Amino acid sequence: MSLTRSSPLKVSDEVASALAERRPVVALESSLIAQGLPAPHNLQTALAAEAAVRESGAVPATTVVDGGRLVVGAGEDLLARLADPAARARKASSRDLGPALASGELASTTVSAAVRIAHLAGIRVMATGGIGGVHRGASTSFDVSSDIDELAATPVAVVCSGAKSILDLPATLEVLESRRVPVVGIGVGELPAFYAASSGLPLPHRVEDAAAAAAAVSAHLAIDGCGGILLVQPPPADVAISTPEMEAWIGEALADAEARGVVAGAVTPFVLARVADASAGRALRANIGLIVQNARMAGAVAVALGHRDEGASDRRG
Repeated sequence: MSLTRSSPLKVSDEVASALAERRPVVALESSLIAQGLPAPHNLQTALAAEAAVRESGAVPATTVVDGGRLVVGAGEDLLARLADPAARARKASSRDLGPALASGELASTTVSAAVRIAHLAGIRVMATGGIGGVHRGASTSFDVSSDIDELAATPVAVVCSGAKSILDLPATLEVLESRRVPVVGIGVGELPAFYAASSGLPLPHRVEDAAAAAAAVSAHLAIDGCGGILLVQPPPADVAISTPEMEAWIGEALADAEARGVVAGAVTPFVLARVADASAGRALRANIGLIVQNARMAGAVAVALGHRDEGASDRRG
């Protein structure tokens, strides 16, 4: 990657050095900090996710929009500012990056924005809790997350626990197939349902560990014109919630959102907050647990990708 003076990227020294030296790097989204989790859990979780990436042997690169730049590798001061509710940070998907840059405002990055920024910076692996997808009732609202189209267009591997439970998971899996996004289970043959270990939806592909996942990523990204690839794993067993419990809480939260006129991008944080309250904190613990676990797995996949690159280089040499 070659950056010019006109580049909107602001890459931290640590991340820039790692990329230049071809060391493994994992991009992280930041909407979980500004919109997804309550304080102080938001900052604590972001730092724990970064620590998990480091424990796997990779360098974390949390993405943020700030001061007219796309920050790749936000420092703790910036993360703390993003986590402060008083900062009133905006939420930016990939659609919003241009206007957010022009305004100079502070904005968190959704999955789609983080994927776009990761690709611009030359990062191949990104981690999140769960992607956005097809919302319930999308046949009339047409509410489908831009995460899916960004994955279809942008060659980055995303490690997550499937799509958020509040979505229409069968429709989300179907649209991912239609958009040619491979979904690969790591140690599972069913799509995880974010808080729950299984949705009952079979996956077309399964691998058993980070090394096998990296092999799938490497082969996929080597195909000319490919988009992204989704790597999914269930939440940690000790915090996972049963599907019937989740469905009851989600149904109540969605009904409340409709009654209050909550629409579009405000639905997800509203429903997640209501579910957190209804679950007496269990959903929050599951959310935190899966975010950190996915960051750790993403680090392991990035490291394994690096080993594959080294092996390929040795064979060529």
